[in-house]
Amino acid sequence: MPKSEGAAYAPSPMPRPVVEDGEFVFAAAHLDHGHINGMTEGLLGAGGTLKWVFDSDPAKVATFREKFPQVQVARSEDEIFEDDSVHLVAGAAVTSERAALGLRTIAAGKDYFTDKAPLTTFGQLAAVREATERTGRKYAVYYSERIHVEAAVLAGQFVERGAIGRVMEVIGLGPHRLGDPDTRPAWFFEKEKYGGILCDIGSHNFEQILYYTGAKDAEIVSASIANYAHPDFPELDDYGDAHVITDNGSTGFVRVDWFTPDGLRTWGDGRTILLGTEGYIELRKYTNIATDQGPGHLFLVNDDGEQHINATGTVGYPFFGELILDCLNRTETAMTQEHALKAAELSVRAQALARVLTPSDLANAL
Repeated sequence: MPKSEGAAYAPSPMPRPVVEDGEFVFAAAHLDHGHINGMTEGLLGAGGTLKWVFDSDPAKVATFREKFPQVQVARSEDEIFEDDSVHLVAGAAVTSERAALGLRTIAAGKDYFTDKAPLTTFGQLAAVREATERTGRKYAVYYSERIHVEAAVLAGQFVERGAIGRVMEVIGLGPHRLGDPDTRPAWFFEKEKYGGILCDIGSHNFEQILYYTGAKDAEIVSASIANYAHPDFPELDDYGDAHVITDNGSTGFVRVDWFTPDGLRTWGDGRTILLGTEGYIELRKYTNIATDQGPGHLFLVNDDGEQHINATGTVGYPFFGELILDCLNRTETAMTQEHALKAAELSVRAQALARVLTPSDLANAL
């Protein structure tokens, strides 16, 4: 029997709600990115109770209430912060404003769950580290491309159980579709606000490098960014890459871009490749191109053979229940604070160190 079909590599049981209704109350605030919906759905699926929503834009609140009609509309942040029943505030503010929202949440004595990227500057990073260390409050991050993708969750379980041995390299590919620029908010094209492509989209991939290799830190060996095809938006990075070496001797490569063609049936062909000493795993997270198989694919190759596993409906999303219990029990099962912020640090560092590839650079190189 192939290893991955045996008990040692079988998927963990599907997670169930970890609390009863009303035992863990949360609020949603600042709805600038659609990821707030996934964050909310994940917490609800784990048993959380959504009580409040706040945003200064009534249209965003109305759209949120269409999805979550049970929610009450808060008149201000303070109405949420002053509610002693609220354990956690989930937010998807403009990227550069996420740290400030988190610091206000922590100051109010509540845990914070932010969309990625969780911050955009080293100054914000230092302030967040100081606040979490001083208060013990959580600054959790929605690194959705690992924690809210079943194929990525299953890959983590396989790695933990030795299916491919020690992970030596992680390659993370994160293409996205830009779509009609007119549908994007203005801040999306302002580097000071979105942080740059390696800080923003790249944060997913830096987190995965740390997670799958088991590393605590990493060095940015090289990085580059470019605006290849969007001169009307000069502050947009439409391409970025980075090469890292982890503190335990593994390597990682990140490539992120805004070049998903219209012919692809989804927003991006996100892939992750894990090379181990005893095999390898490839994740085709959102599509298996030129097939009708949908998302959620894991390909495992080791000494026992080749396998293609559709992870959809197999392992669920245990992060959310673990986060709820971490907040209630003051533990760090879902993700340690240091891990969440180290991934953010690497993202900001890669962006800061990146070589800017201008059209003249490219011409001179040919």
